[in-house]
Amino acid sequence: MKTFLAASVLTAATAFSVSAPAHAQLRLPGLTGGASGDTLTVDPQRGVLTLAPLLERTTPAVVNIGVTTTVKTRSNPLMNDEFFKRFFENAPGGESRPQERQASSAGSGVIIDAKKGYVLTNAHVIKDADEVKVTLKDRRSVVATVMGSDPKTDIALLQIDADNLTALTLADSDDSKVGDYVLAIGNPFGLGQTVTSGIVSALGRGGISRDGYEDFIQTDASINPGNSGGALINSKGELIGINTAIISRSGSSAGIGFAVPSNMASKVVDQLSRYGEVRRGRIGVGIQDLTPDLRAALDIDAETGALVRQVEEDSPADRAGLEVGDVIIAFNGEPITDSRDIRNAVGFVERGTRQDITYLRDGRRIKTKIDVEQAPESDADAGEDAADNDNVLDDREGFNGASISAIPEKLDPSGGDEGVYVASVRIGSKAARAGLQKGDIIRQVNRDAVKDMSDFKRLIDDNDGVIALTVQRGRNKIFIAVK
Repeated sequence: MKTFLAASVLTAATAFSVSAPAHAQLRLPGLTGGASGDTLTVDPQRGVLTLAPLLERTTPAVVNIGVTTTVKTRSNPLMNDEFFKRFFENAPGGESRPQERQASSAGSGVIIDAKKGYVLTNAHVIKDADEVKVTLKDRRSVVATVMGSDPKTDIALLQIDADNLTALTLADSDDSKVGDYVLAIGNPFGLGQTVTSGIVSALGRGGISRDGYEDFIQTDASINPGNSGGALINSKGELIGINTAIISRSGSSAGIGFAVPSNMASKVVDQLSRYGEVRRGRIGVGIQDLTPDLRAALDIDAETGALVRQVEEDSPADRAGLEVGDVIIAFNGEPITDSRDIRNAVGFVERGTRQDITYLRDGRRIKTKIDVEQAPESDADAGEDAADNDNVLDDREGFNGASISAIPEKLDPSGGDEGVYVASVRIGSKAARAGLQKGDIIRQVNRDAVKDMSDFKRLIDDNDGVIALTVQRGRNKIFIAVK
């Protein structure tokens, strides 16, 4: 079973066998230092290979964070009994009401603006905090103000009032490559500042958190409890990520750690510093990855992009002219390679603005403007019982488990009465896994209009591969592919 533990640092067992003169400075590809000239060097006095000069410059920017919260303890269950309550209510531990106590926890943080006193950490580190105390490397302790928190990216912004602070420069995390040498600094198990090393193991990782905005940097660092919010830096001493989570069976490091990229963190900081929250925008589309099967079914001449499977009625996307089956390839000047890209790109654009969007349709490249705003909620599905003459399409594997019929006369569906009706979908069936739901109305098969059941049967019988369905669900249109 996978255990997701908030944490911070990355480490990799990296061994060097070096023979060099006592006063030599060793410069290795990818390990050259920043403006101050820090490199992986051989110490002239001790003759050892070291990163100490780089760490002396960067570690003062990483802080320990202590959090105090109020938690409620469970009342004595015996106090639910009137007999015990009468005779023992005043005895120690006999209180019937829930009691409160103070709890403490520890994490890590990174100073990103010395002048303003801005400190980045994880949202889960300071969740429900009554007091947040930041301890600097020189042992000064300062009570921090929480400027804002964003659970969807697990980023929080603190501010401290202190002099002579050291801050890390934020790198362009998009420049990171798998194999880059990295260092991580944090406070594992509350032991105090600890430095580990490793490489970038993977980029653009997702599927780690639920309902979150993900573009994680994966590392082989040693990440443990208490490291949450710590710094992941490159060999120039620039911040490339805020360490956030691990995958582990034991709860300790298993060499698979994740960091929120600095580019994503900086977008969150911009809004947290101004509003205390992230005011995310929406354009009103449902999207999915463009797979090879879908490219073949829809005859789309594109290798990457986000496939539009749903357009909410009267949403910004609807008003901009987007349709089900379009492939979004750019938004706000950023290339879009998959569904996560467009979700992240739109999610960090402040609503109330107007942005560029580029998409493909029938081989044409279309660029237009689109408003970013809070999209209206979808209406409930128009699901009613179907007529008695259900037609179960067991001869088509992708439709196994679905009952398809003519649209019942008692329905008055949005979009008209042409098409076929999904009367039921068996839980766990192939039709359910494809995404069909009871109450769906199938309007098109591979972009050919469906008028009635005979039309529908003819169109699916003419296709042996993946079938692209345009489906009316409530007032919205969505896109589903079945085999």
